[in-house]
Amino acid sequence: MSTTLKIRPVENSADKKKFVDVVWSIYVDDPYWVPPLKSEVHGLLNEKKNPWFEHGRLQLFLAERGDEVVGRISAHVDDLWLERFPGCGMWGLFEAKDAEAAAALIETAEQWLREQGMARAMGPISLSIWDEPGLLVEGFEEKPMIMMGHHRPEYQDWVTAAGYEGVKNLHTFGLDIRIDMIPVIDKLIQLGERNERIRIRDVDKSKFDEEAAIILDILNDAWSDNWGYVPLTDAEIAYAGKMLKPIIVEDLVKIAEVDGRPAAFMITIPDINELIEDLDGKLFPFGWAKLLWRLRKPYTRRVRVPLMGVRKEHQKGRLASQLAFMLIEYTRRVCVDKYGINFGEFGWVLEDNKGMMSIAELPGSGINHTYRIYQKSL
Repeated sequence: MSTTLKIRPVENSADKKKFVDVVWSIYVDDPYWVPPLKSEVHGLLNEKKNPWFEHGRLQLFLAERGDEVVGRISAHVDDLWLERFPGCGMWGLFEAKDAEAAAALIETAEQWLREQGMARAMGPISLSIWDEPGLLVEGFEEKPMIMMGHHRPEYQDWVTAAGYEGVKNLHTFGLDIRIDMIPVIDKLIQLGERNERIRIRDVDKSKFDEEAAIILDILNDAWSDNWGYVPLTDAEIAYAGKMLKPIIVEDLVKIAEVDGRPAAFMITIPDINELIEDLDGKLFPFGWAKLLWRLRKPYTRRVRVPLMGVRKEHQKGRLASQLAFMLIEYTRRVCVDKYGINFGEFGWVLEDNKGMMSIAELPGSGINHTYRIYQKSL
């Protein structure tokens, strides 16, 4: 390279703007990249807004050649994560225009983590397991859905060249939701429908805080033994609820009750990426009005199931799969019959979560994206 590469920390708002904006130049020729809303990315990095900072700390870095920004990375330490993975720091929000910038950025992030007392690094995780974990390694020729990442194919070679090995794969499953369930699953659903102990209901947005608390209570119970699980704090639950409420459609989010007690849930959300793709990341001056208008009737071609859970007390019996398939089928009917939606995505799902992997392998479904989390000893 003719100009010397420089890696430096983000120090002010102008630097943070460069940090957010660099991805536009990196993906300018990628037809499968969906520009994120810049305000959402700035919100993620805002210590005053994002409650992750109550238990986490980070440093952002820019890679520059002369006046050109050629990459970025975050290095961060999460105290709640350390309870599950002692001595393990993280890096994420990784983007680079070439191998030299990638290597220097990762090395800089590692050095910052060493200075924080970390003995191991995992990445990319941006910023937590609840945000956008993993590097896309399969499924580059399909646009990502809401809250899922998209990366350049060469990134995986650059990460492994830095000495990293894959520690966990996260899969998403894509499926044509117009395809009916197979007879054996249909029978299981029909038995559940005749079971007076079971009730499937829609959420009530007029009681949003109460419904969100029910869902998060089930989630914290159902996911607590999963690899990488970190409990959401009360502040994070409130923050997530505020972010999700505008895109929640009542009959696409369902709660299953057993004997009158919430036992399982499934959240299905419209693929908001379809609604923001042409905004080029900007809500002002006219993007905000366009998005508000579109959200009045968020009928998208695709939907995604980002979260689903069954209480642990039900997970070892037939009831777990029965509740899961009832939630899926009831939502599928609404998507197809009411909204005319034809494609759904389920996940992410941990590669070794056999229960959820078997549920995700629905008729006509298959893995459409794989994201990989890497690790390295420091």
